[in-house]
Amino acid sequence: MNREIASYLDNSFTHPIRDPLWKHIYLTSGMEKLIQTPPFARLTRLRQLGLAFHVYPGAVHTRFNHSLGVFHLAKRIIGVLINHEDCPPLSMEGVKAFLVACLCHDLGHFPYAHVFEDNLPLIDHESLSAHKVLEKPLAPIIQNEIGTDPYWVASIIDTNIESVHAPQETDFYRTLLSGVLDPDKLDYLNRDAYFCGIPYGIQDTDFIISQMIPLSTYRVALRAKGIMSVENVLFSKYLMYRSVYWHKGVRAPSSIIKKSLEWAIHRGTVHPSDLYDLDDTNFASTLAHKDPTLAILIQAETKGKFLSLHEEDWDPERLGSARLLDPAHRWEWERELAQRLSKLLSSPVSEAEVAIDVPRSLSFEVELPIMQHGSIVPFIESNTVFAPDVVKSFTRVLKKIRICGPDRAIGHGDQLYL
Repeated sequence: MNREIASYLDNSFTHPIRDPLWKHIYLTSGMEKLIQTPPFARLTRLRQLGLAFHVYPGAVHTRFNHSLGVFHLAKRIIGVLINHEDCPPLSMEGVKAFLVACLCHDLGHFPYAHVFEDNLPLIDHESLSAHKVLEKPLAPIIQNEIGTDPYWVASIIDTNIESVHAPQETDFYRTLLSGVLDPDKLDYLNRDAYFCGIPYGIQDTDFIISQMIPLSTYRVALRAKGIMSVENVLFSKYLMYRSVYWHKGVRAPSSIIKKSLEWAIHRGTVHPSDLYDLDDTNFASTLAHKDPTLAILIQAETKGKFLSLHEEDWDPERLGSARLLDPAHRWEWERELAQRLSKLLSSPVSEAEVAIDVPRSLSFEVELPIMQHGSIVPFIESNTVFAPDVVKSFTRVLKKIRICGPDRAIGHGDQLYL
C-alpha cells in the first residue's frame, strides 16, 4: 500500500498554483474544487498576522496563502516518510485525510490572527474548522471528489473528536500536523518572515524534511544531523515573537480590539457565535452595528491610533499580576488608569481607550525523538544547548505587561504604573 501511496503523491497532483514562497504548489482536481468554495474564500480575507501591517506594511498575506503552504509541506513530508523502509503501514484514505486536514486546518480561524484566543468564551478554531469539514459544501467534495472520509479529516484537525479510523494512524497524522517540526510551523515562520521582510524566521526547510524518519511505533523522529534544525526553529520562534507577533506596535491596537469585544460579550450585545464567520474586512463594521461602543474597533485599525504607553516584565509572583487575568479586575484597573490619564492630559480619556495587555501562555515545544548513535533519545537529552531552563527563559524574556492607550497620551508613560 505504501508504494501505491507514493505513486499517488508523485502522479495525482497536476493542478499548479503559484506561491511566492514555495513557487509551484500542486493540487489534485478534487482539492482544487475544495479551495474554490466559500469557506476558503473567507480565508482570503483573513490576514495571517492581523494588525502586524501597522509595523510591517508587507504583512498582509492571508490564511489562504498559509493553508496552501501547510498542505504543500505536509505532502513533501509524507512523501519522504512513506518511502522510508521503517514507515509503518499507512492507508490511502488516511493519507488523503491528512493532506485535506492540512489544507482545511485554519478554516475556523478568527479575525485578527490570535487576538481573541485568550480569556474569551470562544470555541477553539480547530473545532470550528472540523465542523466546517463535516458540512456542505466541503464534505461532499472530500467524500466524492477526493476519496476520503470527512470525519477522518475532522478528527485529525480536532483532537477532541474520537478517532474511529485506525487510531494509531490517526495519532500519527495528528503528530505530523501539530508538533515541533510540523508543516504549520515551518510554513508560518518562513512565510511571516518573508512578508515582513525580516530574516529571523527563515528555516532550512529542505534539510529539515530530509532528516525526518518514521518509526514503526507510528511516531516521527529526526536524525542527529537535524538537531540544529530544531534549535533554529526554537530560536526563530523566539525572535519572531519578539520582533513581530508580540511587537508593542501590534499588541497595543490588538488589546483595544480584544477589550471592546470582551465588554460586548459581557453585556450580551454580542454573542461569541457572531464572530465565527466574520473576516478582517467585515468584522468591525458588523459588530459596530450591534453595540455603539464597539465603534472603537474601527479606530483601533488605524495605524498609530493606539500605542504602548508603559511596559513591565510579567511577574506572576508580584501582587496583582495574576489578578489581571480576571477581566473584571482588569477593567477596574483600566478605569483607574483612564482617570489618571484624564488628569495628566487635562482632557477626558474614556476607559474604552485604555487596555492592559496581558501576555498569554506560550510554549516552546521540545518533545521530539532524536535518532542518535542508533538509539532514540529525547531532544533535551541529545547534543543540544537548549536545556529546559534555556527554553523557559525565552518565555520569561518575551512576556510583558503593557498599558496601551490613545496616541495623544504618548510621553506620559513614565507616570503610569501597575
